[in-house]
Amino acid sequence: MIVSGDRGCGVTLLRPRRFGDARGWFMETYSEASALAAGIDARFVQDNQSFSAFEGTVRGLHYQRPPHAQAKLVRCVRGSIMDYAVDIRRGSPTYGHHVAAKLTAEGGEQLFVPVGFAHAFITLEPDVEVAYKVTDVYAPDCDGGIVWNDSTIGIDWPLPETGAVLSDKDKVLPTLAEFDSPFEYDGRPLEPLPTL
Repeated sequence: MIVSGDRGCGVTLLRPRRFGDARGWFMETYSEASALAAGIDARFVQDNQSFSAFEGTVRGLHYQRPPHAQAKLVRCVRGSIMDYAVDIRRGSPTYGHHVAAKLTAEGGEQLFVPVGFAHAFITLEPDVEVAYKVTDVYAPDCDGGIVWNDSTIGIDWPLPETGAVLSDKDKVLPTLAEFDSPFEYDGRPLEPLPTL
């Protein structure tokens, strides 16, 4: 497994090895031992998958509050996305900063988003499927988010000419300035993600 980012610093970009022959390829999509070697000490309890029919579909910026806070291991299984993690840990010197990585079904890249980060992605083509592992079950009473186009976060979304496709819920999320973070800074600032 190829790893980008400071081991154990938080947000980590992974590319599991693929073994190919004339039939196609095989890839181990998750290995606890490989994750631990990459500094990811997480116990995943649920797998989720989403389908987005339209290019420019934005899902996020989402998080789950304690006691059901979730870390995520995200991968694109059909098509491609730009995936984002925003630091929302109170007291962090990188609070409100974000990192982004392009995840493709072809490349098999994965992004680990730890607790204390809001997560979002935008589809770069139609008919995209995204799968992700989470460390806690979905808890509607702990569900939260920040509006996707908050100017203080400053994500440069690769929008198509038709604009963003959003859920009604995501259109009315609060701004970062309106957000009272339940997440504490752990002493490790958000680091840039090197290119794999």
